Amino acid sequence: MNLSFITLYTALLRREIARFMSVMFQTLVTPLVTSSLYLLIFGVSLGKSIKLSNDLSYLGFIIPGLVMMGVLNNAYQNASSTIISSKFSGDLQDYKVTPLNFKHILAAISTAALLRGVLVGIITFLVGEIFYYFSHGELLAIKHPFLLILFIFIGGISFALLGLSVAFKAKNMDQISAVGSFVLVPLIYLGGVFFSLDQLHPVWQKISQFNPLLYFINGVRYGVYGFADVSLTMALVVSFGSLAFFYGVALFCLKNGSFTRW
Repeated sequence: MNLSFITLYTALLRREIARFMSVMFQTLVTPLVTSSLYLLIFGVSLGKSIKLSNDLSYLGFIIPGLVMMGVLNNAYQNASSTIISSKFSGDLQDYKVTPLNFKHILAAISTAALLRGVLVGIITFLVGEIFYYFSHGELLAIKHPFLLILFIFIGGISFALLGLSVAFKAKNMDQISAVGSFVLVPLIYLGGVFFSLDQLHPVWQKISQFNPLLYFINGVRYGVYGFADVSLTMALVVSFGSLAFFYGVALFCLKNGSFTRW
């Protein structure tokens, strides 16, 4: 790793951060409003009538899920929008004349997407803390901060890489939105954001176990509470496996004609 690489990597990373920070309302304000509505409607209003095991309130149950949902959604959106906009503006061609290789490009764009996801996750958690404090008279404590950060990192990078892969193959923004709306959003909602696995019929429990997002979300929940619907070992194995898979797909998409088709 030489000085030239560090300079170019930093420049690309700073450009991506400046890009999503230039739309501050979309990046920060919209997640703030969305999180508040989810917590008010589901956590406070409906949560009073929902009983969970482990003496956990429903409001406390959905906060980690909403945090991870915000991280995954925004990491995907940031990475995919970067590639699709660069594709049609011709900016992707500029990468060919820099010393950065494919792995470095993936790293810079994924890191920026992760940072946006983390910002949204922090906002969501802070809003959740406010609701939790006014409902329970205390703040929500984090049992395992390292595991919480680890799963957020893995999930954010994974979905950033997924967004890159989809954008490389998409012909327009509508296709990216379609994948997000009809594939990713259902997987996120069915990944345990709003329900516990033991509340489902045994058949649906088995089906849900094939959803990798179940392990991302429950990994964050384990980091906050120290328990989840799946074992920590399984959550780690599936999460790291998903990260490796998404990285391989993104690298393949970038290497195979990404700079020559448009």
